[in-house]
Amino acid sequence: MKKLISLFALSILITFSTYAQESKVAEAEFKVSGNCGQCKARIEKAMKIKEVKFARWDKSTKMLKVAYLSPDITVDSLMHRAAIVGHDTEKYKADNAVYAKLPNCCLYRDNNNTH
Repeated sequence: MKKLISLFALSILITFSTYAQESKVAEAEFKVSGNCGQCKARIEKAMKIKEVKFARWDKSTKMLKVAYLSPDITVDSLMHRAAIVGHDTEKYKADNAVYAKLPNCCLYRDNNNTH
């Protein structure tokens, strides 16, 4: 019985370590359009998923820095997540209807107003 328990524990450990080796933390930085603190909160909230370990958007540079588990998620999918909530990226443009619903201060295509 002890052998069986030890074997079971060993197989779980091997499975876990294999998964841990396959998922590595990668870092990326890409442009996400926005104007203000509300934009920052919205963009960073869109990145709050289990595969993203860190996400910070800089209002002055319009750059989003992310640390994420690779290959569980890709930069392309992160750019798409930002566009879904109304913020253009280098690769994806936000849907016009979603963009139009942003607060006036967040309408980066129309002006550069900030709070």
